[in-house]
Amino acid sequence: MFADRRDAGRRLGDALSRLALPDPVVLALPRGGVVVGVEVARALGAPLDLVMVRKLGAPVHEELAAGAVVGGDPPEIVRNDDVVSAYGIDDAYLAAEAERQLAEIGRRRRLYLGDRPRVPLAGRDAVVVDDGIATGATVRAALQVVRRAGPRSLTLAVPVAPRETLDTLAGLCDRAVCLESPRDFYAVGQFYHDFSQTEDDEVVALLRERP
Repeated sequence: MFADRRDAGRRLGDALSRLALPDPVVLALPRGGVVVGVEVARALGAPLDLVMVRKLGAPVHEELAAGAVVGGDPPEIVRNDDVVSAYGIDDAYLAAEAERQLAEIGRRRRLYLGDRPRVPLAGRDAVVVDDGIATGATVRAALQVVRRAGPRSLTLAVPVAPRETLDTLAGLCDRAVCLESPRDFYAVGQFYHDFSQTEDDEVVALLRERP
């Protein structure tokens, strides 16, 4: 459906440009979301910043989100109660996993942004972008943190996501723009011809490309 993340970002940017947001700021989730986000920011003529969020993997099944953590002062932890209950995950495990992921968030922030100041969000039109959504744990955490920053409006923008996941996120944003919500959804990568891993050096280059 999408050639790659750049293609998805261009299509998403075209859809978002029709909203005519007065003062947009694009907030991408590293790493794959930055590739999409740079194209969205270009289409909107908007600055690009990051929301540093990491999934909290379940024991043994690290790809399964028991929650997510967003870097900040203080950090924001969001639990996926269904997974926590199903796997009998206790608070001590979540705290240890959050500490581990916060260390990675710190590493990425230093590498990607260095001394670059954060883009102010108060009174502006925040657009949170990722390359796709599966369970929604990381995006849920990102939306909650961005909302607390006081934007005038909050838009979630993704190329692809399951309809039921979008429904659960609807109350956390003012609008969701999703290009495709397929009935048969197994993984985000199935909707890209090229869904290769986005590396750190590509993120750094993209942030230099779109200040």
